Amino acid sequence: MVPIGPIEAKFLGTLAEALERVFHRPCSVTEGLPEPDYAFDRKRGQYRAEPVLERLRRLKVAGAHRLLGLVDKDCYTPGLNFVFGQAVVRGREAVVALARLHQEFYGLPEDRKLFFQRAVKEAVHELGHTYGLGHCSDPGCVMYFSNSLADTDRKGATFCPNCREALNLLEQRGALTI
Repeated sequence: MVPIGPIEAKFLGTLAEALERVFHRPCSVTEGLPEPDYAFDRKRGQYRAEPVLERLRRLKVAGAHRLLGLVDKDCYTPGLNFVFGQAVVRGREAVVALARLHQEFYGLPEDRKLFFQRAVKEAVHELGHTYGLGHCSDPGCVMYFSNSLADTDRKGATFCPNCREALNLLEQRGALTI
C-alpha cells in the first residue's frame, strides 16, 4: 500500500492486516507519496484518479506485485461525478479515494469503525479489478459496483462464490500476489 498525502499509520497497518486475511498474501506499507496536487481539477474542486494511477505506475517498489494507493481526497474520473476508487484491470495499480468514505464528508458525526469497513470493501474491490475481476451482479459481493455509499455499506467485504472461484483459479496458476 502506498499512502498518498497524510494517512494515519495505525489505519494503514490495520488495513494491511485486513487485506492479508482476504487475499491470504502479505501486504505491506511503502514510503508515502506527497499530496497529489498534480491531479487537482480547479473547476470541479476534485482530484482526477487517472494521474494518481499514472504516478503509481511509474513508482518502483521492489517485490511489489500490486500497488494500492490510498488518498484522502475526493476523486473522480471523466464521465462520473466521483469514484471511491479506480484500478488498472489486470494491472498492478489501484487507488482508493477515502474522502467520501468518511461520515464527516456528509456533515455527519465521525464513525471510525464504519469508515474502516468501507475502506476495506473498496480496497478489496479495487484489488479485485487488478486481478481481472469485473463488477458482479450479486449485491452482497465485494465486486458489486458501488454507485453510492449505500451500495458500499450494503455489500460485503468478501467475494461471492463465483468471484472467489475466479480468484482461486488465478491462485492455482500462480497469478495471485499482492
